[in-house]
Amino acid sequence: MTDFPEILTTCRFYLELKLDGSNDAIDGYFMDCSGFKSTQQVIEISEVTPQKWGKDGESQGRVVRTKIPGNVSYSNITLRRGLTCSMTLWNWIQAVQDGNWGKQQRDGSLVIYNQAAQEQFRFEFKRAWPTSYKIADVNAVGGDMEIEEIEVTVEELKRINVVTNDSN
Repeated sequence: MTDFPEILTTCRFYLELKLDGSNDAIDGYFMDCSGFKSTQQVIEISEVTPQKWGKDGESQGRVVRTKIPGNVSYSNITLRRGLTCSMTLWNWIQAVQDGNWGKQQRDGSLVIYNQAAQEQFRFEFKRAWPTSYKIADVNAVGGDMEIEEIEVTVEELKRINVVTNDSN
């Protein structure tokens, strides 16, 4: 009997992002990420066939609708983390806003772990660049951690096969 694979939880993940001008090995210690979505456009084609149809097959030229796959698009990825003093993310945003977006595209990956802290799932994203940035509202009587949020657009998402001892 084969064991059922472990269901992965949403809280055991790591998002890796490396930016220029940083002294850190990795710039992505994020507490929340969302938007990993791939969508394939559907193209509907109408064709007229020589098929007979209608009452007693008197009509000729039946219209048949066929659906074929179109282009793939990817949703923007939203990343949230506790606000730090580091200027690295802001410098990346500024470089893109200054017109250097082509040179500022970055690759990264989302890794999800099992309860034994072993990598089980990996998504790689390619050619990401920031499209928006915000911080949470501030409040003099609040005690919450300040959160910064960055939204990045990606040109490619790819699921990578992770080889594990218990892969099925």
